[in-house]
Amino acid sequence: MSSHPTLRVAMTVEQCWQRVPGGTATYIVELARALRAFDDLSIIGLAARHREPAPVDWTPEIPVRFAQLPRRPLYDAWQQLHWPRAERLARGADIVHATTWAIPPTKRPLVVTVHDVAFLYDREHFTPRGNAFFRRALAHTRSSAQAVIVPSQVTADDCIEAGIEAARIVVIPHGSHVTVPTPADLAAWREKTGVSREYVMWCGTVEPRKNLPTLLAAFALIAADQPDLDLVLVGPQGWGRLPELPSNLPPERVHVLGHLSRRDLDAAYAGARAFCFPSIREGFGLPVLEAMKHGTPVVTSRGTACAEVAGDAALLVDPLDAVAMAQALREATGDAGRDLRRLGLERSAVFSWEAAAAATAEVYRSLG
Repeated sequence: MSSHPTLRVAMTVEQCWQRVPGGTATYIVELARALRAFDDLSIIGLAARHREPAPVDWTPEIPVRFAQLPRRPLYDAWQQLHWPRAERLARGADIVHATTWAIPPTKRPLVVTVHDVAFLYDREHFTPRGNAFFRRALAHTRSSAQAVIVPSQVTADDCIEAGIEAARIVVIPHGSHVTVPTPADLAAWREKTGVSREYVMWCGTVEPRKNLPTLLAAFALIAADQPDLDLVLVGPQGWGRLPELPSNLPPERVHVLGHLSRRDLDAAYAGARAFCFPSIREGFGLPVLEAMKHGTPVVTSRGTACAEVAGDAALLVDPLDAVAMAQALREATGDAGRDLRRLGLERSAVFSWEAAAAATAEVYRSLG
């Protein structure tokens, strides 16, 4: 048993009920699950009022305290009225951890996870309400957070530029938990989706910063000389629409699958000939790590957090250069793929949710 007194941590988990939970909800669910291993911590979730449970893939495995208000009024009350306090919802809380920009007011030590500050650089990719909300939350973080957790050094540097003191920032990379599918699982997935040929995969929330037009243009450049290779796009619709296909890319070569269950997502990763994630800006790039965990060769964006995650285990390209991306895809789906698979598996072994939880627990203890 631990000799430390138990710390009660109130953690926001509202992202799990969002229409598009995304990688942030994965972070919340996996971190909360891994933190349960520490017997000196008691983790309690905070969420808005909901009539339905969270989707099965994003159900927090911790007790959750629900506010009386639904999400939007609750967020407005937190930001503008500074009510209700987190410790009112989770009585006895010693520390409050805001896992997104929705930061509950509190008189307890505050930890904020900043996944990215993309709204400062790509303002047009967010709604006016979203921009205002994020900027107020950033100001609150600057003034009130005792610790700021970020998933990459790229995000840490952005936070420092945004006025958050470096001494308060702790870089804690995400982990990844994947299940390796059996050949029968892969066959069943292909039967279900109708993906019969080899394929390049992309995964993410469909939104402008994910840079799908350049990926489509790059794939169109290699489609003619690789007739048995398709493109598979996985992920929910976010802010923005799926771009139109280039005129030289036959529609039957592109499979738009939308959201997949965790089991089907693992099958999609494992069956891919290569994975391409040319995002312009990310706080971490969880899909890159998940692809490497499956031993799938990766092509991703130079100079981003995705490149930081990939290290030397991926092919890095200018995300806006379709010709360079097409050449990297040819290499990744060709002879270079063997080395990329090995390097990806070695590199991805460095990242785990258990390590992320241990580092996060140390942040809590330093404030308790």
